[in-house]
Amino acid sequence: MKRLIFSVLFLAAAVAGQSQTADEIINKHLEAIGGADNWRKVNSVKMEGVLQIQGAEVNVTLTVLHGKGMRQDISVMGMTGYDIVTPTEGWSFMPFQGQQTPEAKTPEDLAEAQDELDAQGSLVDYAAKGHTVEFLGKEDVEGTECYKIKINKKGGSPETIFIDPKTFYIVQSKTLRKANGQEMEVVTSFSNYEKLPEGVVVAKSMTLPYGELTLGKIVINGVVEESFFKK
Repeated sequence: MKRLIFSVLFLAAAVAGQSQTADEIINKHLEAIGGADNWRKVNSVKMEGVLQIQGAEVNVTLTVLHGKGMRQDISVMGMTGYDIVTPTEGWSFMPFQGQQTPEAKTPEDLAEAQDELDAQGSLVDYAAKGHTVEFLGKEDVEGTECYKIKINKKGGSPETIFIDPKTFYIVQSKTLRKANGQEMEVVTSFSNYEKLPEGVVVAKSMTLPYGELTLGKIVINGVVEESFFKK
């Protein structure tokens, strides 16, 4: 019995220590990107950027109204498509992929996309949002030993992030996404961090599996009507 009690206490201490370490790293990360208080004030975000794909330029605009709606507009080859998510429904319309009319998201896809309604980031008040985190030690990312943290999201796929121990910026993330009924790992690298007038810091350059995205105009807390998130 004493051995069992000792083992349970040892396990509990290990889990508590791991959680504490993860929280310490996350808190330093939030401080580095402007502080949790500044991010809690973010109610809407609109980002405009250009995605370079095999020599072609794709214009991308992402608009998020916190907890209410997400809309991504994509313009390429003279055509414009969009992807919309709300708490109760969503649509996708990609004419450059052959779609003729908007298609409603399946309940499964809609449930997984709910995290995209978070304009403040999943690490801000993560526990209150129903997420959990795990500290997984360190891992080399392009020559830098980064902190590795797994975010188990309440409704979506888990995400693993890699945080630079010097800047405490996220330099890379790995997420499992479903495409054509199959799961695939999506790796995104982040760089060119910039502090905005609102005090928050964002990455303006991202390397995606299919191209390089450079953000230009970023508007925080601009007027965004809920009617914008309609098909």
